[in-house]
Amino acid sequence: MTRYLIRRILYFIPTLVAISLIAFIISVNAPGDPVERMISVAQNSGDISSENNNLENQKKFWREKLGLDLPVFYFSVGTIAGGDTLYKVSDKTEKNAMDRLLNEYGNWSEISDYHISLTRLNHLVFNTRLVIDSSATIKYRNQLNSALSDLRFEVFSLKTLYDNKLILLYLNKIEFLLKNHKTLSVFENELIKTRNAFSDIVKNATPWKTWIPSLFFYPNNQYHRWIFGDGNWITGKGSVFSKGILHGDFGISYMTKQPVSEVIFSKIIWSLFFSFFSTIIAYLISIPIGIRAAVKRGATFDRASSLTLFILYSLPNFWVATLLLMTFSNPDVLNWFPASGVKPTGGFPENVNILTKIIISLPYLVLPMICFSYNSFAFLSRTMRTGMLEVLEQDFVRTARAKGLQENQVINKHVLKNALLPIITVFATIFPLVIGGSVILEFIFTIPGMGLETFMAVQNQNYPMIVAIFTITGFLTIVGYLISDILYAWVDPRISYD
Repeated sequence: MTRYLIRRILYFIPTLVAISLIAFIISVNAPGDPVERMISVAQNSGDISSENNNLENQKKFWREKLGLDLPVFYFSVGTIAGGDTLYKVSDKTEKNAMDRLLNEYGNWSEISDYHISLTRLNHLVFNTRLVIDSSATIKYRNQLNSALSDLRFEVFSLKTLYDNKLILLYLNKIEFLLKNHKTLSVFENELIKTRNAFSDIVKNATPWKTWIPSLFFYPNNQYHRWIFGDGNWITGKGSVFSKGILHGDFGISYMTKQPVSEVIFSKIIWSLFFSFFSTIIAYLISIPIGIRAAVKRGATFDRASSLTLFILYSLPNFWVATLLLMTFSNPDVLNWFPASGVKPTGGFPENVNILTKIIISLPYLVLPMICFSYNSFAFLSRTMRTGMLEVLEQDFVRTARAKGLQENQVINKHVLKNALLPIITVFATIFPLVIGGSVILEFIFTIPGMGLETFMAVQNQNYPMIVAIFTITGFLTIVGYLISDILYAWVDPRISYD
């Protein structure tokens, strides 16, 4: 058994790697720019240069913190034309433009120089304070402001262009603006450098290089940091921004800017609580009903229990939850239980022990627990009944009865364990459900669990949270299968893993 467990755990390693790769691919290809989601741009009008400087600093900080300043994976397939540092271009539109230029001209060193020069020009145009003669008229000032606005637009647009004719057109437009306004001549030198850099791209074009494949290797990359963090990959020590999912760090939530692991830990406790105890309750009720229904097959109890449980199974949980609230949390009917939450609105009294907190919370948990549990009764009881009926038809059961054993001994000693195999299979699927919770019930009863958090993450495109839930769900699925294998061997000695 020990050898089997070790071998099975080793088999899980490539599965977990595959899960991590899929989760990482989802996070990398998710729409939108994570940096734009994390920064706050000033909405009020103010000093444009300082605002732009602040925005650039924020973008640089969040790109470094999120690891977006690194290449995506350990290697990339490209061409000998270059492009091994294309990942350093932060803006996706700019990166696309530079990539298109690379595919057309095939000389990355010249294209990289052009992009650097273009970035400098853009920075200069947006951050330079113009010195205007105090004797200038209002009309001149307005004309200059209009020209500066046009210049900024042309320069900003130039970063996203890759067509030769369009780039030259915009460069000519910028040159025309500078010639017609002497105050803007401070940008002339940088414009000349940018024009010369683009001329070098066209003059030194080597498009044939784009046809010869090449591999680029990056030991330090986004996937490596996502898994192992930016510190010691085994212990996680020395990490600055991320410890990696191997150490429980799933990144930062786009909604709250809190660590995803902290958000999940604070929410999963309640989902785990309701999932675990509702499952225990469901099994404690369903298994005896299934056993009795199988033993009394066709009798009144079998028919009555089947009808009752299937009626419960057919009732939607949101309808039952609403009915329970209207009946038992209604001051006009029976105001027995609180309508929402898992504890008093003002919190627990100070200096109370854990037992007192549990007693105070119990009234809040009764109605949600009923809604979490009742839906499983019919399925589990019928599964147990079917398993019992199959085992009762086996030869060893007839032999046991022929030996003169009492019916209770036959059922409890010979039939029950063998009939538990289907129930164990169902039990193994419970683990992944813990991380998902129940969106509807948690919303109705205002339970701060993972169901509501998952719904909010999807609605707000909070991809780090979605990817974390996906990864943990995959891990819990594997754990569920492993536990089910162990339980199989425990209930049925005929199953051997040697």
